[in-house]
Amino acid sequence: MKKIKTAPHAPTEFVVTRSADDHAVFEIYPFEPGYAITLAHPIKRLILSSAVGSAPIAVKIEGAAHEFDSIRGVVEDAARLIINLKNIRFKITGNEDRIELVAAFKGPKEVKGADLAAQGVEVVTPEARFASVNEDGELKVSIILEQGMGYVPSEEIRDLIPEGYLPLDGVFGPVRKVNYSIEKMLVEDNPNFEKIVFEIATYGQIDPKEVFRNGVYTLFKQTEVLSSALGVENAGAFGARGGDRDENFKTLLLRIEDLGLSARSHNCLTRSNIIYLGEVALMDESELSKVKNLGKKSLDEIKEKLTQVGYPINETLPDDLAKKLKARIIELKG
Repeated sequence: MKKIKTAPHAPTEFVVTRSADDHAVFEIYPFEPGYAITLAHPIKRLILSSAVGSAPIAVKIEGAAHEFDSIRGVVEDAARLIINLKNIRFKITGNEDRIELVAAFKGPKEVKGADLAAQGVEVVTPEARFASVNEDGELKVSIILEQGMGYVPSEEIRDLIPEGYLPLDGVFGPVRKVNYSIEKMLVEDNPNFEKIVFEIATYGQIDPKEVFRNGVYTLFKQTEVLSSALGVENAGAFGARGGDRDENFKTLLLRIEDLGLSARSHNCLTRSNIIYLGEVALMDESELSKVKNLGKKSLDEIKEKLTQVGYPINETLPDDLAKKLKARIIELKG
């Protein structure tokens, strides 16, 4: 028997059907007819535009005064070295936004991406060619790596780097492709419900699941002002609560990975064996700031997240709740 609806059906399933370091497939369903593309397209756009990656933004080549100069004892001129450098994919593994790495090579040597790895920097394209140094040649380069989003032309970078460096176009995007398809599916007696199938591939600098999480979080943040202005309470995956605050610790036992934090903040917490939101809610700001490698930007992000879900960082939990929560977390981490 058909019914007249007063609210659209909300999807209930999120499934990871394929997962690797640089490729993953996600399915979300079921959606009312026409609703899937309404959500899928903005998420795709935000994944591509807001994902944070690492890229070289400047280089200094000893013996090269400008980008069209030649380098004694090196096959490539400065322009070719810059092109090769842009094709090497770097990943800043620490908590820094910017790293300067210095490398020197004596010939004969074929310099590849792996030769540019350094402390705090991983090269995810180790076989990418950088330079050919002749037998009597020597190559010394200084490279500035930065974290960023999207594409930033060299003209905008020029004022951000030290004198003597050649500015590079910042190609930060870590996502190689994002595709989605909309499939029909049967719900009860209606064959017109829809499923979104997302396929995400990266260059290996970031996990596709983190890319997807960041895209969804960005969508949430872009609409947050509307929720606040119109009094719409978010009851979704970001943990806003309704009803009894402490019912089964539902919000406090959300896992850190489900909070939509940036990769840096997420990694700092999990490396310190902090798995649940409740563990952070039990800390005060001074305790949280002592988490290893947690910088001010990450601290501010976590404080903002705790405020969003209703547990501001300096709001002390009631003693009975804190005691039960600690016991439950110990049990879960067992």
